[in-house]
Amino acid sequence: MATRSVHNKWSWMLLVILAAALLVFGSTRTSGPQTQSDRIDAITKVLACPTCQGESVYVSRASAAESIRAEVARQVASGQKTDDEIIAYIEARFGSRVLLVPRSTGLDAMIWVLPVFVLICATGTLVFAFRRWRVETTDQVSEEDAQLVERALREK
Repeated sequence: MATRSVHNKWSWMLLVILAAALLVFGSTRTSGPQTQSDRIDAITKVLACPTCQGESVYVSRASAAESIRAEVARQVASGQKTDDEIIAYIEARFGSRVLLVPRSTGLDAMIWVLPVFVLICATGTLVFAFRRWRVETTDQVSEEDAQLVERALREK
């Protein structure tokens, strides 16, 4: 029984480490676009239209989105700023509400990672609790139980 408990603990620890590693890998992986058009599309897909409800600058045809797209295209064409610097520039002008995808650092990252971590821990806790509550049955009957059944059958 003690070996099984140790095995379960190691399994859960491995699962938590694997989940954390996948979250870190997913949040740090980058594959930058190659052409200017790809860069403009990638940047405008993560920026929210300031006048539209839930639309990206890439999709929206509002005048505010058009001007942001033009500014992004101008800055990409100049070649002086990285994608992150262009996004930071737009964010500085319109506020953090213009970001469709939160930053992957600091408090923004914790807001997205914490619920996933809590869900994994809660699921693990429930599985552990259900395993503990499970009644293990055995085929052996104690001598006292056998005598109790015999006595009950005789009295009938």
